Amino acid sequence: MISIYTDGASRGNPGPGGFGVVMLFGALRKEISEGFKLTTNNRMELMSVIVALEALKKEGTAVTIYSDSKYVVDSVELKWVFGWEKKNFKDKKNPDLWIRFLKAYRQHNVKFVWVKGHASNKENNRCDELAVEAALGGHLKIDHGYEDSI
Repeated sequence: MISIYTDGASRGNPGPGGFGVVMLFGALRKEISEGFKLTTNNRMELMSVIVALEALKKEGTAVTIYSDSKYVVDSVELKWVFGWEKKNFKDKKNPDLWIRFLKAYRQHNVKFVWVKGHASNKENNRCDELAVEAALGGHLKIDHGYEDSI
């Protein structure tokens, strides 16, 4: 079982943003982060999960994702995203990311657990640090999915 902690952050909403991921498997640890010039917090929360799932090498991996994003956790655990998909994400925000998420999600056995943000969860706090550092970084990428839609 792989444990994945994710978080996103934006400095303004919209504004510069970033995401952070901590992946744990036994004694192995991998951290991933990336920053974007203009994006939203919800996009970064979702992007963190996508990047983590896409980083998994073996299809069918059992994964528990710990996220402080009700937007992401509830959308999947309450199965809203599957209804949105049936309606081609009509009138929904971030369809580009939800489509990408579903492709990665369906390759693995994924369970979501909501954790309280900015609390006593060491790994979630580390993800927040990574996300904020990425958002403030000097080499910010363009979030085409966001910028091309405005």
